[in-house]
Amino acid sequence: MSSDLYREAERILTICNACRYCEGFCAVFPAMERRRTFSQEDLLYLANLCHNCRDCYYACQYAPPHPFHLNFPETMARLRLAGYEECAWPSFARRFFGRKGAFYSAGCVASFAALFLFLGIVSGRDLWTAHLQEGFFFSVISYPLVVGLFGGLFVLAGVGLTKGVLNLWRKAGGPQGAWGSLSLHARALRDAATLRYLGGLGVGCNYPGDDFSMTRRYLHHAVFYGFGLCFAATSMAAFYEHFLDLRAPYPLGSWPVVLGTLGGLGILGGAGGLLWLKVKMDPDPAAAESTTHDLVFLGTLFLVALSGLLLLLLRNTPLMGGLLLVHLGLVAGFFAVMPWGKFVHGIYRYAALLRNAFEASREA
Repeated sequence: MSSDLYREAERILTICNACRYCEGFCAVFPAMERRRTFSQEDLLYLANLCHNCRDCYYACQYAPPHPFHLNFPETMARLRLAGYEECAWPSFARRFFGRKGAFYSAGCVASFAALFLFLGIVSGRDLWTAHLQEGFFFSVISYPLVVGLFGGLFVLAGVGLTKGVLNLWRKAGGPQGAWGSLSLHARALRDAATLRYLGGLGVGCNYPGDDFSMTRRYLHHAVFYGFGLCFAATSMAAFYEHFLDLRAPYPLGSWPVVLGTLGGLGILGGAGGLLWLKVKMDPDPAAAESTTHDLVFLGTLFLVALSGLLLLLLRNTPLMGGLLLVHLGLVAGFFAVMPWGKFVHGIYRYAALLRNAFEASREA
């Protein structure tokens, strides 16, 4: 990681620590005030604790065009992205971050979607005839292929994310024993599940501009809980398949379809809304390379949700087979780049919230 970036972050936090005007906005400033100097470990921790609400930027008397040129959100975003790259596992995955990394991720997702569609076409199966009978999904694509591929991608994503967050914990000087404390996890889970630090002082973020709004917080909730519902839908589908001996596609009133529909709508609306906010946002407090990663991540989520909902709406038409292959390809691509894209921000931010809960408990 660039030493210049660390020096700039240290300069900014030193000024902020002397000023303390923004101390009530989020968790970063109380955590900052526990320190008189800032090591590289401290800076990496505080960067991941930052939720990019931008309240501090518009309140700051030293923000550009002041000679101090204090741009806290931009510097934290650049430091986070550099941390993602430094903590990525295995080491070759670091190329998925940085200026070109987002385009590698987008290319990987698109390649999986094209590959699935190509394999379906050359397989000789009848993709373009309307089918709705039980078991049609796995007449389009082999069940062992789906289980083997997605099982492997799920394990790869799990290992990559675990190794990454452990690297972050080590590089950011995380305290020993925090991961084993249920009380600390309860506090961190509450802060993460409620997106407490996207609320500012109860009036929301300065996003996309300098007006306060809770819109970004609500859209994040839609994506987060929509993702959880989709995971629940997949788990229910596996239960139907292996324990009830029922084959997809399932009836409209079944749990996999109901949960998946609600989750898909949440992701579609949340990701679409966040994409719109990205287009409208003030670019001054943003890091351009980080914004590119955000757009690729949100765009992938949007396409996964859209393809899934279109598959549901058109499942009794000749388009069902092709839509199924595209949807599965997009999901596979999403899992393939999960440990090496913007998805890691949620895992790393949870680790920072856990450390923040540990430090706060030491003060009590």
